[in-house]
Amino acid sequence: MAFASYLTTLRVGAPGGRGGFGGGRGGGGGRGGFRGGGSGGGGGFRGGRGGGRGGATRGGGVVKRGGGGGRGRGAPRGGGRGGGRGGARGGSNVILEPHRHPGVFIAKGKDSMLVTKNLVPGEAVYGEKRISIDGGVDGTKVEYRVWNPFRSKLAAGVLGGLEKIYIAPGKKVLYLGAASGTSVSHVADIVGPEGVVYAVEFSPRSGRDLINMAKKRTNVIPIVEDARTPQKYRILLTTVDVIFADVAQPDQARIVGLNADYFLKNEGHVVISIKASCIDSTVAPETVFAREVQILREQKFKPIEQVTLEPYERDHAMVVEHSRILDYRFKIIRSMRPTQAQIARPSARPSEIALNFGTPPGGNSPRTSSDFEEVSYPSISTSPETHNTHLNNNWNTRQDELPLHYMSEDTARRRFAGRPPPLNGTFVGEGEEQSEKLLHEGYGGPIQEDDGGKGVYNKMHAVKSPLGSGRLRRPPPPPPTTIGEFIQQNLEHIPPIVYTLLSCWTRFHKIGKANIVVWDEAHFGKFGSHYLKREFYFDVHPPLGKMLVGFAGLLSGYDGSFEFKSGTEYPENVPYVAMRVLMAMFGVAMVPLGWYTAVELGMSWRACHLVALMVLLGEYAIPSFVPRVLNARVPIDVGWLCISRFILLDSMLLFFTFTTVFFLTKFHNQQYHSFSPDWWLWLAMTGISIGCVSSIKLVGLFVTALVGLYTIEDLWEKFGDLKLSVKDQLWHWGARVACLIILPFMVYMASFKLHFMILNHSGPGDAQMSSLFQAHLVGNDFHKNPLEVAFGSKITLKNMGWGGGLLHSHVQTYPVGSNQQQVTCYHYKDENNDWIVSPRWNEPALDLNAPIRFLQDGDVIRLKHAPTTRNLHSHPLPAPVTKLNHEVSCYGNETVGDQHDYWVVEVVDDIKQGKKENVKRIHSLTTRLRFKHQLMGCYLRAANAILPQWGFKQVEVSCDKENNPGDMHTYWNVESHRNDRLPAGEAQYYRSPFLRDFWHLNVAMMTSNNALIPDPDKEDILASKPLDWPFLRVGLRMCGWGDNQTKYYLLGTPLIAWGSTASLFVAFLTLGVYLIRQQRRFVDMEPREWDHFLYVGKIAFFGWFLHYFPFLVMGRVTYVHHYLPTLYFAVLMFAHLIDHFVFTAKRLTERTKWIVFYVFVFSLVLMFWWFKGFAFGIDGPINDSWGLKWRKSWNIYNE
Repeated sequence: MAFASYLTTLRVGAPGGRGGFGGGRGGGGGRGGFRGGGSGGGGGFRGGRGGGRGGATRGGGVVKRGGGGGRGRGAPRGGGRGGGRGGARGGSNVILEPHRHPGVFIAKGKDSMLVTKNLVPGEAVYGEKRISIDGGVDGTKVEYRVWNPFRSKLAAGVLGGLEKIYIAPGKKVLYLGAASGTSVSHVADIVGPEGVVYAVEFSPRSGRDLINMAKKRTNVIPIVEDARTPQKYRILLTTVDVIFADVAQPDQARIVGLNADYFLKNEGHVVISIKASCIDSTVAPETVFAREVQILREQKFKPIEQVTLEPYERDHAMVVEHSRILDYRFKIIRSMRPTQAQIARPSARPSEIALNFGTPPGGNSPRTSSDFEEVSYPSISTSPETHNTHLNNNWNTRQDELPLHYMSEDTARRRFAGRPPPLNGTFVGEGEEQSEKLLHEGYGGPIQEDDGGKGVYNKMHAVKSPLGSGRLRRPPPPPPTTIGEFIQQNLEHIPPIVYTLLSCWTRFHKIGKANIVVWDEAHFGKFGSHYLKREFYFDVHPPLGKMLVGFAGLLSGYDGSFEFKSGTEYPENVPYVAMRVLMAMFGVAMVPLGWYTAVELGMSWRACHLVALMVLLGEYAIPSFVPRVLNARVPIDVGWLCISRFILLDSMLLFFTFTTVFFLTKFHNQQYHSFSPDWWLWLAMTGISIGCVSSIKLVGLFVTALVGLYTIEDLWEKFGDLKLSVKDQLWHWGARVACLIILPFMVYMASFKLHFMILNHSGPGDAQMSSLFQAHLVGNDFHKNPLEVAFGSKITLKNMGWGGGLLHSHVQTYPVGSNQQQVTCYHYKDENNDWIVSPRWNEPALDLNAPIRFLQDGDVIRLKHAPTTRNLHSHPLPAPVTKLNHEVSCYGNETVGDQHDYWVVEVVDDIKQGKKENVKRIHSLTTRLRFKHQLMGCYLRAANAILPQWGFKQVEVSCDKENNPGDMHTYWNVESHRNDRLPAGEAQYYRSPFLRDFWHLNVAMMTSNNALIPDPDKEDILASKPLDWPFLRVGLRMCGWGDNQTKYYLLGTPLIAWGSTASLFVAFLTLGVYLIRQQRRFVDMEPREWDHFLYVGKIAFFGWFLHYFPFLVMGRVTYVHHYLPTLYFAVLMFAHLIDHFVFTAKRLTERTKWIVFYVFVFSLVLMFWWFKGFAFGIDGPINDSWGLKWRKSWNIYNE
C-alpha cells in the first residue's frame, strides 16, 4: 500500500477498531479521512463512514477530506511495507500543525504526514523522508522526520486513534523490544533532550544497529539484554513514566509486568503492542487481545483504551494501561519492614505506624480508627538473632506470603472494614470490579460476597491465621466455569482434537476388511513373529520398529505361528485387526503433531488448519476395503494411509520424524531461555526422538542431519555473540553433544541391546553374526563342535570382517577369467559352505586308524569343497570385480590338483589363549586365522565387493597381493566343526562382547542395504525413480489387478504433491527477490520478521532436500513410499508461503484471506473425494471407474 495514501488519512478522532473497554467510543471505521467535527466525514482507503467522536483539529483548523493520496516517488532507501513507495511530496507549501500528542506534528502539503522534530538534524535513521520548515532561531529551518506507520507500530497506534500515548517531552520511557531503533528514534524525538529513552533489545544483530543509532541520539540509552531478566539491567535505569512494549513474545504481558515492578513509577502508564499470532495463532485475534488484557488486569494494570493497528499491521492491537497502587498490603508491608537498628534496639521500634488510606467514598475527611477493625497477632521474639532468622527465612518469599507481624506485642495491624476507595475515580465495568476484588483479597483476606460476584459485598471478617504463621489464607476458589467459558478458554486445543478424532475414524474404519497379507506386511509381520518366538533373524533396518510390531502382536494375543506369505488370507487365530489398530495409532498422532508443529513455527491459524488438513487429506493411500469405488461412502482421510492402516514400519518412521521436527521447533522457541528447565526438556526430547527415528529405519538419519545443520548454525551464531562468556559457550557445546549426540546414540544402542536380549534362540539370521555370538543362541549346534581342529575335520570358515559371511562355493562357474567353479562368501547356512581340511598332494592320504594330526600354526593344507570335492585354488588371473587381486576358484577333484591348491595357515591370535605364541593348536570359534597362498604369497580375502547377477549378488572372494596384517577381511575363524574322532567342546563358555556384536550387525545391515541395487536383466514394475516422485509421474499397484480382486493404488493427492513441489521453486524465487531488494536498500520486513521467515523456510527446504537428495545419488532400488518423509517438509513449505503471501499479508483484506482459505479447503476435500477409491480399495473391473487417470504414466487401467 502506498505510503502517500496513508498520509491523507490522518484523523483526530479515534476509530473504533475491534472495540475498547466497556463499550469503547465507537469512532470512525477503518481508515477515516482527515476531517474534524461532525460525524467524521468521508472515509479514506476502505474507510467507510466515520462515526462517534470526531473532535476539531487542533492547532490550525485546516479541514481536509480523506481520500487516496498520490503515489509519491518515495524515499531513496524506501522501507517497510509501503515505505519504499511512500515518501512524502515536500515543497514550500507545507503547513505544520501540532498533533494532540505533544511532540508529534502533522505536516500538510500535497500529502499530509505524521512527523517528529529531528533531534539530530541532517541525519536519517532508516531512510525516512525529512522536511525542513521555516521557523527556527535566527531564521533557520527546523527539520522534521516523517513517521511511517508501516515501519512503526507506535505511529500506527497514533493513526489508529489513541487518545493519549503518555510519551511527551521530558518523559522517561522504557522501550522493550527496540529492534534496530526505528521507532525508538521517533520516541527520542518526542521526549526531546530533557527526556530519556531506555531501549532494550535482546538480538545482538539488531542491538548493533541500535547502538549505532544511539551514538548520535544522546537521550537514548541502548541496553542489549533480555527483557525477561530486568534484574540484569536494573542498575542502568531509574524509574520511568511510561513503558512501551513491542516484544512480540507469547509471555509479553508477564514481561511487561515484570519490568513494571522494577521500573514503572506509581501512577505510571504502559503502552503495549500485542501481536496475536505470536501468542496464539490458532484462535481469533480478538480472543488473544482479551486474554492479554485480562493478564494485565491481574497484574494490577487498569486498561484505558485499545485500538487495532489495521491496516498497517495485521492482527495487532495497541493497549494503553494505567498502573495503580492496588495491593495495599504489599505497600503497608514495605513501610512496616523494621530496620536493622530497630531490630538491634527493640525499644527504638515505633509502637504505631501512621498509614494514609485516603478518603472514604462520599466523605471529605480522612479515615479514622473507627473505620478500621483491629486484628492482633501473637508476639514474636525481640532478639536480633530471632528477627534476623525471620528476615532470612521469610522476607524473600512470594508477595502473598510476606510476614505481617514484625511489630511489638501491643502493636496491631489495622484494616479498613468497609469498601476500599477507588483510586482513579469511580469504578467502571467488570475489569475495575475484578481489580477491586484483588485489592480486597490482597489486603485483608477473602471477600464474602453474594449476587454472583456482581458487587454486593458483606462486611469483612478478620482472618484468623495460625499462631506465628504470618500468612493469610488463600482466596476462595473461583466460581464454576460454564461450558461456553471452558470452550473459550481452551479454544486453541479444539481444532487439533477435532482433527485427531477425524484421523481416528479414518484409520480405524473398516481396518480389518482387507483380510489378506498386503505388500510389506509379508516382511514386517514375519519379523514380529520372530520376536514372539524369540528366533534370531536379519534385516536391513534397525530393530526398534519391528520390536514394536512384535509388541503389538503380543498385546493382541498373537502366538507368532503365521508365516505372513504375501497375498495369503489371514487365518482365524491371527489377530491382524488388533495389530493394525495398534500400528494405526502412530498414524493418528501425525495429524495433531502437524498442527502443533505449525503453531510452533509461528504460522497463522489458517495456515495451521491447512497443514493439518494436508496431513489428514493428503498423500499416499492404501487403506481398507469398500464394496465399490463409485458407490463408496465419502471418507475423511486419504493422507499417508498406507502407513497407518497396515503392519508396516513407515507409520512409525513418519511419527518420529514428525516428533523430531516438533521438538526441534519447541527447543528453538526456548532460545532466549538457555539452560532453563524447558530448554533442557525440549533439547533432550529432540535427542530422544532422533534416536527413535534412527532406530526405525536408517532413513531417520536424514532428519538427524537436519537437526545437525540447525545446531551448527545455532552454535555459530552463539560463537559470534560477544556477550556470551567462555563458560556459557562451553555449556552450550556440551549440552548439544550430550543431548543430540550421546543421548540419541544411547537410544539407538539400547534398541539393539534389547534386540539381542529378546532374540536368544537360533533362527534364520544366525549366519550374519559372528561365530561367538551364535554360540550362545539356544538351539544351534555349536555345542557339538570339537574344540581342536584336526586334519580330516569338516569345517565352515567365517570371515571376520564386519558383515562377513561364510566361505562358499557352488557348481556354477565364472563367465570370465578361468571359467572355473565360483568361490564366494554367503550369509546363509547350507552344505555348500562345508570344507574338509586335507593334506598336500605329496603327503600320505588320511588314515582313520592313524593318530590324530591336529592343525597348527604354519601347516600347509588343502581345503576340499565337501559337496563337489574340488579344491580351493588361486592363480595369477585378475578377480572378476577387484581386478588388482587374484581370482580364487575351485579346481580339480579328489585325485586331480596342483601346487596352486596349497594354503599356509597363519595364526593371528586366540580369544581364550591370547597371543599367537600361546596358541598350540587351532581351536574352533576362538582362533583367528589367515590363509596365505604358498606359491603367490597372497592372502584369502572376502571384502564387500558384490558379484554381478551371474554370481547371485554374493560377496566376491579373492587373493589379496597386499600383506596388510590389520586387514580384518583377511581374518577367518572355524565356525562349524565336525570330526567323529574328537569329543565335543564347551563353546558356550566363550562370550561375544555386545559392542562388537552391535558394530558387526550394523555393518552387515549397511552392506546388505547397499546390495539392493536394480537388476538390469529384470524389470521391476514396482520400482520407481526419485525424479518421478515430486510430480506424481508414477503410482504403484499394491496387489493383484484382476477383476475379482480388491485393488489398492499408491498415489499422492495431486493438489498437495504438485503444490508443495511448486512451493519449493517459489521459495527460491522469493528469497532471490528479497535479497535483491535488500541490496537496493528496501526493507520489506523487520529483522525479527526476516529471521523468522528464513528460519521456517530453512527448516522446510533443508528438511526436504536432506530427505530427497540422497535417493538421487544412491544406487539401491527405490520405491514411491521412500518419498513419504520428504513430502512432509514440502507441505510445511507450501503452508509457509501461503501464510506469507496471503494469510499474513497486510495489503489483503480479511475477506480475500477467507476466500483463499476456503478455496484451498474445498479443493482438498473435493480432490480427496475424487480419489477416495485409491484409499478404500476398488472392487470389480478397474476400467469401470471413470476419470482416475490424470497422467498417461499412471498404470491404473488395464490396456
